[in-house]
Amino acid sequence: MPSLSLRGLEVPPSPIRKLVPYANQAKAQGKRVLHLNIGQPDLPTPSVYWEALQKADIRVLDYTESGGIPAFREAYARFYNEIYHIPLGPQHFLTTTGGSEALLFAFLTLLSPGDEVLIIDPTYANYIGLSYATGIHLRAVESFITEDFALPSPATLEAALTERTRAILLCNPSNPTGKLYSEAEVRAIGSLCQKYNLWLISDESYRDYCYDGQRFFSALELEEGKDFVVVIDTLSKRYSACGARIGALVSWNTDVLQVALKWAQARLAPPTLGQIGGMALLALPPEHYTYVRETFQRRRDVLLEGLRSIPGVTCASSQGAFYLMPELPIEDSDDFAKWMLECFDMHNTTVMVAPGTGFFTQPEKGKRLVRIAYVLEENLLEQAVEILRVGLNIYNREHTAIF
Repeated sequence: MPSLSLRGLEVPPSPIRKLVPYANQAKAQGKRVLHLNIGQPDLPTPSVYWEALQKADIRVLDYTESGGIPAFREAYARFYNEIYHIPLGPQHFLTTTGGSEALLFAFLTLLSPGDEVLIIDPTYANYIGLSYATGIHLRAVESFITEDFALPSPATLEAALTERTRAILLCNPSNPTGKLYSEAEVRAIGSLCQKYNLWLISDESYRDYCYDGQRFFSALELEEGKDFVVVIDTLSKRYSACGARIGALVSWNTDVLQVALKWAQARLAPPTLGQIGGMALLALPPEHYTYVRETFQRRRDVLLEGLRSIPGVTCASSQGAFYLMPELPIEDSDDFAKWMLECFDMHNTTVMVAPGTGFFTQPEKGKRLVRIAYVLEENLLEQAVEILRVGLNIYNREHTAIF
């Protein structure tokens, strides 16, 4: 047969999904799998979404405009004005098929093959995959669990810039670590971008999940950033509507969105039903976001306390998103995650986690880390902790490791 593409052969598989066949096999054997591997909130999608679809009375499921239904973009702008108090207009939004497509459009619009993007390791695995697809290079500055995955200093970030650097990509709050970056830290990155004429791509998919009373500061609030800030947004996490596949590329710089629109035209249109339901979601009152934030803060507290009670486990604090990235007393997170699905259960139940290797540009640095998504109810998280506690003990005994 003809040869396959080099980028297709070289791109690493998703650490979030690559073990799904083992999870399916475990389920076929009658085991219950607690999915802590994927960021799919378990809260019911708000009923207004389904009501909006029922009221739509659609007879032909048409394409929408490539940039999205105008009324949807107007609803997005109202949401940003009323909930976030950022005075954007509909012209500042390009509707995308989830946050992933917004990120793809950002890469294709702002960067050329061979350009470098500065990121923080550990990083969201899809950034790595999309870098292969678009031919850009990720230049990583590492953050460390011993420092609670704190943002590296401005001097460290500046020293990592090269003549090929064209952008800094920030995920705030961080997927996979849950680290929330402060206003001062975002401003420092903005200053670097302004000084070196770089784009700031800010993935703010988890901005509604900020805990302990901390305020989220959006890169869109940078007074000097109107020309160079591009934000990735999505309805997926905010409303437990991952399957709607609706997000947006957001920027004060409408020239960016006009170029991105050409990529949007090439894929024709974003999902029609997601936008119709999405308009209703974007009109939800502030109480919705309070409920979500309080629910997940309780879950974080339960999981953080539980993980820290397991001998040999180190877990950094988390102020946002719904992930923790603990270091386990193991030598190979891929092998351990697979073993938990293939070889272990407790009362016919096991746990699926995402190996840490897939969240680093240098995978070996994640060998002892896993990402855990606290997207299940508190009692299930408590059960998952006990399963991990027993599983780690047996796994290490079988592998004759001493920690």
